Amino acid sequence: MKFMIASDIHGSALYCEQMINAYRKEGAERLLVLGDILYHGPRNDLPEGYAPKEVIAMLNPLRDELLCVRGNCDTEVDQMVLEFPILSDYCFLALPQESSESDICTVLATHGHVWHQKHLPPMKQGDILLTGHTHIPACDEITGPDGRKYRYLNPGSVSIPKEGSAHSYMIYENGTFYWKNLQGEEYMTWKTDSRF
Repeated sequence: MKFMIASDIHGSALYCEQMINAYRKEGAERLLVLGDILYHGPRNDLPEGYAPKEVIAMLNPLRDELLCVRGNCDTEVDQMVLEFPILSDYCFLALPQESSESDICTVLATHGHVWHQKHLPPMKQGDILLTGHTHIPACDEITGPDGRKYRYLNPGSVSIPKEGSAHSYMIYENGTFYWKNLQGEEYMTWKTDSRF
């Protein structure tokens, strides 16, 4: 299965449209959005092309293809206008690895404002913590306080990238994560079979 993973649209119709165009071009089966869909939040400037109602109109037709978790800027009011669930704080994904369909990679997907690399949720060694929130792409090995090793991944932000990063998303396919800018240019990869 091929997933596209994106985060932090923050109400930008301009970048939401580019994200959807990339999703269609990629031919992914599902789009996982890691929160902060409509509102820019008090800490961010308005993103270019800020038009939450246009974002609603673009995302609702994709409702059957979207998986979403709640970001710190997402509210019950947002859920009233979006036709797909956005209020779950996390989801688990069991992703097949390239070597074998029976070899599963466990991913905890969450926004990142509650569970993150410095405040880990309960996980088994080798699991992946996938978050947005920081607006900075990442692929880091983490050693928890119990000595177990995990992988922390972040696709960066669709609309408000930080620390000089690109407007970006990730693709998961056949045991590999690919980081790409909104033009589809790959700039980083990581294979799950090389976890540590």
